[in-house]
Amino acid sequence: MASPEIDALTQALSRLPGLGPRSARRAVLHLLKKREAAMAPLLRALEAVNDRLSTCHICGNVDTVDPCGVCTDPRRDSRALCVVEDVSDLWALDKSRLFPGRFHVLGGCLSALDGVRPEDLAIDSLIGRVSAGGIDEVVLAMNATLEGQTTAHYIAERLEGYPIRLTQLAHGLPVGGELDYLDEGTLAQALRARRPLG
Repeated sequence: MASPEIDALTQALSRLPGLGPRSARRAVLHLLKKREAAMAPLLRALEAVNDRLSTCHICGNVDTVDPCGVCTDPRRDSRALCVVEDVSDLWALDKSRLFPGRFHVLGGCLSALDGVRPEDLAIDSLIGRVSAGGIDEVVLAMNATLEGQTTAHYIAERLEGYPIRLTQLAHGLPVGGELDYLDEGTLAQALRARRPLG
């Protein structure tokens, strides 16, 4: 029988995505056995991120600085903007190093069932970035779900009339697939085969 503190740690870890009660218990046992090598560095890293965590006011990325490292990277092509649903999608695409531009995180996608409306997402700030000028291409990198494609269609309508090239990821992506779960090869192919909308 574990102490209440260890049980609380196990329960906290089991609430993380991908960790159930058994996986959380194994992780806790590992942390307890490797206290100096595993638990202490984890505690320091969690404290550092917790103390400095912020959301980028430009793109919506989560980082320890605002504006984030992606927005302030001078090597990025500021004329290309990739629109994603969530930060996890930004990180997946950024990790692939295949998109040289900047990003815009919507914070979800439109969903009548869940009551998510356009004003609940960062769509107006996206329109503001495009209308400010300097952007030649907007890549809509929504997930290949009904909600993702509905969101892409809505954004395409809102961006109609702006002097930009509007593209979306090729649909070699599996229907119902989410960017965060795709391997880099699939992401690379989807980015290379992006096509104009409309």
